[in-house]
Amino acid sequence: MSLKDRLAREIALTGPMTVADYVTRCLHDPKDGYYATRPALGAGGDFITAPLISQMFGELIGLWAIETWNRLGAPERFRLVEVGPGDGTLMDDALRAARLAPEFLQACDLILIEPSGPLRAEQAKRLAGADLSPRWVSSLNQIETDAPVILIANEVLDCLPARQFVRTEDGWAERRIGVDDAGQLMFGLTAITGGFARPDFDMEPGQVVEISDQQAGFGRDLGDLVKAASGAALLIDYGRDRPGAGDTLQGLRRHAKVDPLDRPGETDLTQWADFPMVLEAAVRTGADVTGCLDQGDFLRLLGIEARADRLIEGRPDAEAVIQRQLDRLVGDDQMGSLFKAAAIFSPRKLVVPGWEE
Repeated sequence: MSLKDRLAREIALTGPMTVADYVTRCLHDPKDGYYATRPALGAGGDFITAPLISQMFGELIGLWAIETWNRLGAPERFRLVEVGPGDGTLMDDALRAARLAPEFLQACDLILIEPSGPLRAEQAKRLAGADLSPRWVSSLNQIETDAPVILIANEVLDCLPARQFVRTEDGWAERRIGVDDAGQLMFGLTAITGGFARPDFDMEPGQVVEISDQQAGFGRDLGDLVKAASGAALLIDYGRDRPGAGDTLQGLRRHAKVDPLDRPGETDLTQWADFPMVLEAAVRTGADVTGCLDQGDFLRLLGIEARADRLIEGRPDAEAVIQRQLDRLVGDDQMGSLFKAAAIFSPRKLVVPGWEE
C-alpha cells in the first residue's frame, strides 16, 4: 500500500489531517517518506541548495566558523555541528577552507545531525577524505554541553512544517487535508472551536497565516544549547524576516513546482522559515540573537566577491561559470534577497561575524 493510500485511509478513519502533520508524514514516514527513502539533491535531483551551486558558499561558512571560534577565545576543544548536512558538500568545502587554521581543526569535534539513513551514507562518502571524521546523531538534544558549540543550519527551517490558519468571513478556520468521494486527497477548512494564538497583524478574509511549533521548538532548543555550552548557531534559509500572512507550502520534483498532494513521499515539501518566530523562541531561553540579513549581503560581508575573483584568477576559462554562480547566490532576483541569515548565540560579549556594528 502506497503512502498516499495509507494517509487516505487514516484520514477516513480519524478525520482531516493538519498541514504540519501531513508534511511530516510525507518527509519522514519510515517506510515511504521522502528523506527516509529517496532524497534527490543537485542538478539531477529534485532541488539544489547553495553549497551545490558553488564551493564558495561552503568555504565562506568554514571561514565564518573559524572567526567565530577565534572570537570565542580559540578554545582548545569545541564542537562543530551541522544540522541537515545534505550530501555533505557544505561541510567538505568548509573543512577544506579550515586548513588555513590547523589549530581550529585540531580542537574540533565534528558532529552531523542527520536522521536519514540514505543521507548519512552520502555524507560519509563525501567526507571520506576530509581532515576530520564526523560522528552522527539524530537530534539537537544529543549534543553535549561541556564544550563550546559552533552550529550551522542551512535550509533546515524550511523542512520544519507549519499549520495553516485561514481568516474567513465567519471567523478563523484551519486548513487541513481530507479525502474526497473518489478517495483522493484534498484541502479543506475545519472550523476552530478552541482558542489559538491569533496573529498580531491585520489579515483580510481568505488570507493564510502559518504557525510552526516545530520551527519555534528548534529555535528554543538552539537557544538552550548555546546558552548551556556557549557558542553560536548560524541559520540560513528562505523565508520571512518579519511577521506576515501567506500560504508558502510547495512541492518540488525535478526542480519544478508540483501539487503538494500529488505523490506523497515522492516530492520534496517545504514551507518558508519564520525567522521572527524562531528568534523569539531563542530569546525566551535567555540566548542572544542577531537580526536578519539578506543572504546576498551576508555573503558579501564574508568576502564572496573577493573569493570569486581569486577563483577566476586561477581559472580564467571558467569566469563566466563563476560569475553565474556568484549571481545566483547573491543576486536580488535569485537567492540573494529571498534567503536570510541570522544567528543565535550565548549571552556574552560575542560579536557574531557578519553582524559587526
